[in-house]
Amino acid sequence: MSAFAGGGKGMKALRGSGGEKAPLDMKLVWRTLGYTRPYAWKRNALLGITLLRSLQLPAFGLLVSKIISGPITNQDYAGVVWWTAGLAALAVFTQITFHFRTRWASELGESVVHDLRRDIFDHLQRLSMRYYDRTKLGRIISRMTSDAEAMRAGVQEVLFVSIVQFGQVTVAAAVMLWFDAVLFGVVLLMSPVLYVMTNFFRTRIGEAWRQVQESFSRVTATLAESVNGIRVTQGFVRQDANAERFGQLVADHGELNMRAARLSGTFLPLIELNNQFFISMLILVGGYQVLYGGLLSDQNQEQQFAALVVFFFMVNYFFGGIAFVGRMYNQALTAMAGAERVFGLIDQQPEKLDADDAADLPPIDGRVEFDDVCFGYDPNHLVLHDINFTAKPGKTIALVGHTGSGKSTIIKLISKFYIPTAGTLRIDGRDVTRVTKDSLLHQLGIVLQSNFLFSGTVMDNIRMGKPGSSDEEVIDAARRLDCLDLLEQLPEGLHTLVGEKGASLSLGQRQLVCFARAMLADPRILILDEATSSVDTMTEARIQKALEVLLAGRTSFVVAHRLSTIRHADLVLVLDHGRIVERGNHAELLVTGGVYANLYRQFIRAAEA
Repeated sequence: MSAFAGGGKGMKALRGSGGEKAPLDMKLVWRTLGYTRPYAWKRNALLGITLLRSLQLPAFGLLVSKIISGPITNQDYAGVVWWTAGLAALAVFTQITFHFRTRWASELGESVVHDLRRDIFDHLQRLSMRYYDRTKLGRIISRMTSDAEAMRAGVQEVLFVSIVQFGQVTVAAAVMLWFDAVLFGVVLLMSPVLYVMTNFFRTRIGEAWRQVQESFSRVTATLAESVNGIRVTQGFVRQDANAERFGQLVADHGELNMRAARLSGTFLPLIELNNQFFISMLILVGGYQVLYGGLLSDQNQEQQFAALVVFFFMVNYFFGGIAFVGRMYNQALTAMAGAERVFGLIDQQPEKLDADDAADLPPIDGRVEFDDVCFGYDPNHLVLHDINFTAKPGKTIALVGHTGSGKSTIIKLISKFYIPTAGTLRIDGRDVTRVTKDSLLHQLGIVLQSNFLFSGTVMDNIRMGKPGSSDEEVIDAARRLDCLDLLEQLPEGLHTLVGEKGASLSLGQRQLVCFARAMLADPRILILDEATSSVDTMTEARIQKALEVLLAGRTSFVVAHRLSTIRHADLVLVLDHGRIVERGNHAELLVTGGVYANLYRQFIRAAEA
């Protein structure tokens, strides 16, 4: 179904998804950190310098208190100068530490996201066609982009910044406890309040950010679908309708973002309010301690005042660290949502198409046998029923039938993009499930109706049929196909850039490139799936003889609506609703006057019109 379908119904679906998982999953955290192992020296150095930084700021506060209780109390100006110089040195050292912590964290985050994207891409190459048939492009792209970026932030920001803040909170707590246990007890009174607030908002904010990530994936998927289908959109003047529906998706995404923002906007100010409330309590209790004893009661009033100054410094580090961790918590939840989705993709198991004892297929003659083959993309709804036929080596088999009759499905089975639901498919007498898919595809060539051309030159795209081939071999393949002159007429000949998806070439030129690619591959089994439907009549006439050369000596399967391309097939299989209803060669089927003859008459009338 199109991503546009349902419009505003996406909100309800989003709010019901993913709620069964905890916002913070330590398994995901450790799995993410596993990507830092190849950079262990930098990670360990970063941990060390992070712990050092967590001590520096509390040390700064202690040093200030020492200056107040020491040289200032004793009216020693020279001592003030020296102690201040030490304070300045500590400040410089603190900034140097901060520089390397930030730099190394950024480098580590970049390394992790680089390896993560590499693993995602490698895994995508191994997933079966069934996965791509069911998954929208935009969702896959969002795993590579926004989700991976969220995980980068989790590594380089949340982890190490939180370590700094936790360290500061711990040191500040220890210092305050040493100075005055009673006053520190007042600090601890706030802890249950903070715990209750954090626990209350934790699951709500986590779920909100997960829904935001899912919503963004829907927006990305719809955008990718819209860009790919822009010709259809403009051709049917659907711009306004599509824009309205896309606007609804964006509005839903904005509403989810606002919901998450409202929760965060309530949570963080409450933490700040508690901080400010506590400072007021600290002034009252601390002032009483200084005036009436209790705060370092064995010291003079100046030293007690200095101790109170230390408390104010430490309280800022203590509650400031807690507030900062609260902000990092929001970012951690976003990173967790991204990690759930990224690892969910990586954990997606490819459909098992090879048996455990599958072996590489040796060089084949090209005999293909279908023995009572049934198949359904959903096993409960078959699209092929009891398919039986044999393609002898070097023969051409034509598959004919109305749209949806099962022609392309048979091609997918031969290519082992899927395996039969029932029955047996054999290649040179070997059950296709017992030979490895790659070894089969190395001896098989496919030319589709809308072959995909990769960014690069015409020569690069032809060379994909046989990686490592020389320029001379590429040119020879095009020459044997009798299309070299057409390709050389391009602005830069075979070195012309094809553009994204071959946009700089005409449909006919793209098909010729794909034919040349198949010619260069020299496969034993050749599949032409609607391969000439995009080629104009003049160009088709030129390549018919070349196709005879290409098909000679190979087992070939030809799927075409243009019956002129299958007149010389050795066997024509006529399909209807997933069943073979007629078989024979062109002449035999015309004599019987059945389905094929009717299709041929329709073709003749269309050509005359």
